[in-house]
Amino acid sequence: MENKKQDQDFALEVVPKSGKKGFWSMFVVMLGFTFFSASMWTGGELGTGLNLKSFLMAVLFGNLILGIYTSLLSFISTKTGLSTHLLARYSFGEKGSYLPSFLLGITQVGWFGVGVAMFALPVARVTGLNLHMLIGVSGILMTVTAYFGIKALTILSLIAVPSIAILGSFSVFTAVDSVGGISSLAAMEPTSTIGIGAALSMCVASFISGGTLTPDFSRFAKNTKVGVSTTVIAFFLGNSLMFIFGAVGAMVTGQSDISEVMFLQNLIIPAIIILGFNIWTTNDNALYASGLGFSNITKLPKNKLVIFNGILGTILALFLYNNFVGWLSFLNSIIPPVGGIIIADYFLVNKERYAKFAGQVFESVNHLAMGAWVVGVLASRFIPGIPPINGVLGAMVTYVVVSKLMVAINTAKEVEVKVAS
Repeated sequence: MENKKQDQDFALEVVPKSGKKGFWSMFVVMLGFTFFSASMWTGGELGTGLNLKSFLMAVLFGNLILGIYTSLLSFISTKTGLSTHLLARYSFGEKGSYLPSFLLGITQVGWFGVGVAMFALPVARVTGLNLHMLIGVSGILMTVTAYFGIKALTILSLIAVPSIAILGSFSVFTAVDSVGGISSLAAMEPTSTIGIGAALSMCVASFISGGTLTPDFSRFAKNTKVGVSTTVIAFFLGNSLMFIFGAVGAMVTGQSDISEVMFLQNLIIPAIIILGFNIWTTNDNALYASGLGFSNITKLPKNKLVIFNGILGTILALFLYNNFVGWLSFLNSIIPPVGGIIIADYFLVNKERYAKFAGQVFESVNHLAMGAWVVGVLASRFIPGIPPINGVLGAMVTYVVVSKLMVAINTAKEVEVKVAS
């Protein structure tokens, strides 16, 4: 039974044609992936720091950057049928891929714990239910659906995506109507000041780390057209919707979380539904991705690791909620370079030609990839601009330039040997 479940998620192998999915199945999965609470928080900050025109520009260009980054990763994963962690073996090496898998995996366990607390705390406050009971029950339910893999994620997204979109939109329209309509909302002056560059950076940073895990889901798309189109549309539609929910809520009520806005509107039951579904889709994706990452390291079945990670995240939920934000900010500078190296290795170094994964013998550690990753981290930390994009580009440029240089040196040595002989 365990093997059957493991085969359905293909944690350590290529997704076969029989496991591929069409446009609508992938679309709801990717939308559920982009329905991300952190984007609402960012939207709330932007909504109170920008006028409406600047806000829309920042969201548009921010999601354009995210869409390009994630669509490139989606293209690679759809062509190869491989997750982020297995793709990393080509560039980082067999054991070298453990680094990105660990970073991505531990981040997602952390997000899972934060999400469980994000659901339990407000629900306990408005209902009077025991907080620890809510944490335990919600953690178990979210772990169960992640255990059953991509099929369960698809079913959950089919229910959650329209529920969040409809109930959230109703709340937003109610909030806008309460201040006199869209013209009155547009006339509101920001309560703080955010530069357009900083706003763009906030938009990109809100999801670029999570976006690095796009291949974990898009690898199931039946072709590159489906994989890339559903990824791009999801980021422009789903992620933009989260920004708008957060911005309108913060501008009208001072709350960026749509569920908190709905509590203020006395929409208690709809608020619990939308809060639960929004966090559930995020947490299931996080737990699923963490299982894939640690499976790459340990070679244990993904489902067993999902159970362990779910229990760990649930037990540590309150601690993670209170302490994880600073850690996640740090991870935002060290994760995006991983995606940059995967993109550079596939498109620019190997020219879209990877040897078949089955039977492939990978080098243990590619020190060039490790070095490029370090350069990317430093670029994101110290070069002015948009930090995560600096990290991606810094890693890509370093990886490509040094790879070409090494090829040239090796070619020159071969010529010398031939001449000498």
